[in-house]
Amino acid sequence: MPGRQPIHVVSTAATEAEVTRLRDGLGRDPAVLVAPTAEAARVVRALGGRPRPEPLLAPVRFPDVDRGHRLDELVRRVALEDRFRDVVVVTDPASATLLLRVLAPDQLATGGAVTLVGLPRGDRPVAVRRGVVTGAVLGVAAYLVDAAAPLFALPVAAALVGLVLLLVPAGRHLGRELLLAAAVAMVVVLAIVAGSARFPDGW
Repeated sequence: MPGRQPIHVVSTAATEAEVTRLRDGLGRDPAVLVAPTAEAARVVRALGGRPRPEPLLAPVRFPDVDRGHRLDELVRRVALEDRFRDVVVVTDPASATLLLRVLAPDQLATGGAVTLVGLPRGDRPVAVRRGVVTGAVLGVAAYLVDAAAPLFALPVAAALVGLVLLLVPAGRHLGRELLLAAAVAMVVVLAIVAGSARFPDGW
């Protein structure tokens, strides 16, 4: 789900087949919020995740008026800890319904015990420090291999790869990082060339 963080709301009424489908489609190391009940523990065992028990998800006989909003706050708080991590919420059917009414009020019910909600998110941030270091190394390497290839061949190649990655939603942050590295490499090459021209051999 590009541009959206997957939130999987799972009712304890989920069948083994539904849980298996969910498990097969989950991202790496999902955050699994689970009600402290035997039914929820059964679902989590079948899911194979590391559960994070949340007392707020426990079923209540007479829910407060704001229960749905408190469940929504809980899920969003966990989702914000890592916006590029799947979140799984396992709770009783009534609590799942209350959560979905607040979390995704415009989304139609899927009819099953597992509902996927996508919270909007931005692209992954660019690792600026890594991009600068990579660019500096790339610039030095470009200067050193100048005899075997054109001076700006490596930075231009990095920029082209970065432009291609910009077209792939999951790789946009890497594309921006490569473009940054290519720009830094160009500056480094020019600085080395200018320095060597100012202080030629023999000085």
